[in-house]
Amino acid sequence: MAIRVQYSSVQSGLSFLSLTPFRKSFNSKRTAAGFKNGVVQFPFKFFKSSSSSSRRAALYCTCTTISQSEPPFLLTTPLYYVNAPPHMGSAYTTIAADSISRFQRLLGKKVIFITGTDEHGEKIATAAAACGSSPSDHCDEISQAYKALWKDLLIDYDKFIRTTDPRHEAIVKEFYSKVLASGDIYRADYEGLYCVNCEEYKDEKELLDNNCCPMHLKPCVPRKEDNYFFALSKYQKKLEETLEQNPDFVQPSFRLNEVQGWVKSGLRDFSISRASVDWGIPVPNDTNQTIYVWFDALLGYISALSEDIEQPNLQTAVSSGWPAALHLIGKDILRFHAVYWPAMLMSAGLSIPKTVFGHGFLTKDGMKMGKSLGNTLEPNDLVHRFGADAVRYFFLREVEFGNDGDYSEDRFINIVNANLANTIGNLLNRTLGLLKKNCQSTLAMDSTVAAEGNAFKDTVEKLVEKARVEYENLSLSSACEAVLEIGNAGNLYINERAPWSLFKQGSASFEAAAKDLVIVLEAMRIIAVALSPITPSLSFRIYSQLGYSEDQFNAATWNETKWGGLKGGQVMAQPKPVFARIESPTTEGGAEGMKTVTKKKDETSQSESMVQAA
Repeated sequence: MAIRVQYSSVQSGLSFLSLTPFRKSFNSKRTAAGFKNGVVQFPFKFFKSSSSSSRRAALYCTCTTISQSEPPFLLTTPLYYVNAPPHMGSAYTTIAADSISRFQRLLGKKVIFITGTDEHGEKIATAAAACGSSPSDHCDEISQAYKALWKDLLIDYDKFIRTTDPRHEAIVKEFYSKVLASGDIYRADYEGLYCVNCEEYKDEKELLDNNCCPMHLKPCVPRKEDNYFFALSKYQKKLEETLEQNPDFVQPSFRLNEVQGWVKSGLRDFSISRASVDWGIPVPNDTNQTIYVWFDALLGYISALSEDIEQPNLQTAVSSGWPAALHLIGKDILRFHAVYWPAMLMSAGLSIPKTVFGHGFLTKDGMKMGKSLGNTLEPNDLVHRFGADAVRYFFLREVEFGNDGDYSEDRFINIVNANLANTIGNLLNRTLGLLKKNCQSTLAMDSTVAAEGNAFKDTVEKLVEKARVEYENLSLSSACEAVLEIGNAGNLYINERAPWSLFKQGSASFEAAAKDLVIVLEAMRIIAVALSPITPSLSFRIYSQLGYSEDQFNAATWNETKWGGLKGGQVMAQPKPVFARIESPTTEGGAEGMKTVTKKKDETSQSESMVQAA
């Protein structure tokens, strides 16, 4: 059993809490707002409670049980091809994978999040030569670029596998030998049309005019080779049965239909070695050939599990977390993951992944992105201009996961400003401003007491449950929407209640206003936890404004989305904007003139004006 303890309230006499940042924050403020008999005493005496909840000890515990027998939640991105630096498509997949893994961790699951780079093949050697570099140096440079971008995008992966790692090579050779022993590898001549960019022979019926690849729009070249082949056709019936009996194996459901169509049309054996490619892992029984890049790269999902094993082998790697709960990929590599890969695993006697999820493509301003069109979208540029939270939120909120999605800079700015800066950031800032002005930044009562009989609490609880279900269904856009609705409900609530006016009336109205602030801030606390898989940095800043430490934020689980976390006497931080509003590019400055700024006085919204007038 794993137990996580949070120190949320402020009255514990336990000596080991005396040095926590939270307690120091409260002690430094308690002279301004006295504490007596479990009730916060403000200069204007307005509230007294006989509730035992207001006299609870300061320590509360949130326990998450992780069964030792429960398998880990193994989640993977593709191993990204290092022929070129990372692009927005690979960043999108990885942001989504990171958000899913963060949510699973909030549920208390042991997560193994694997990403990495695919570093062998003809295309890599060609790209290296074009740069005047060796394949090894080229791979080092591009692999490091991926790691740097993942850091900037707050990607919290557990394992980063490179297919040039000697541990990976050992696993690949052992797996190959296992499949060979099953009688599923044979040698034969093959002649056909080959797409260098796909690293794959193509069927003539799937090509465009002039034998162009439908993905890369470049002509495929005739090629004849003496190769080793994998007997994919042998697994025709097994794959048909797997797809029929496991409808969740391929998601979304329309991708399952696509895969079933491929299989039912008849599977052909495919080449798993190359005689003309030197940059690769040598075939164990024939060093004149190298293992086909896809047969090599797919095994990275297993070899990554051998990272901490001194003498890795296939069995120890598999026993460290396989099978994968979720392979997250782009739809263009669905055939490799949903047809080739499970057949290879069946041949080796290993379990197949539980789910392969193929998401759509990204476009820009309604057009397919490409260097030749001059409309590529560089993730490094986006994250440096707008920040990781904004980039993560926009793509996961605006693109329905599984479908194609479009990027427009105007829409990006509008969505991020409206949702993160205004709906969430401004609600927190103005509520904390009212609390500071009228209550010395100290909560008057427990949030549970404040919300007794209040319909707003029920609304929040329903939306949180909706967000949880959407996260579990990989409906990331809908999960974002549900959490944002909590912010919308909070803004509506505070505008209708108008606590700035109630404070001026004094007496019972003062008490009601203080109660309203507790209710809204409790909703903000819940938003911080529920949105943390999507915007981890913003969520931490919200949690910090509510008086919590970084350790407390990192220890939070999905249980913290339950109403009742904020306690009477808890001291909030000084209000300051948690998300800077993005300023649109000026006519003169263009895109280069874009920056993030806090709102100027003449841009103040109506709701902020209410606070300033209070």
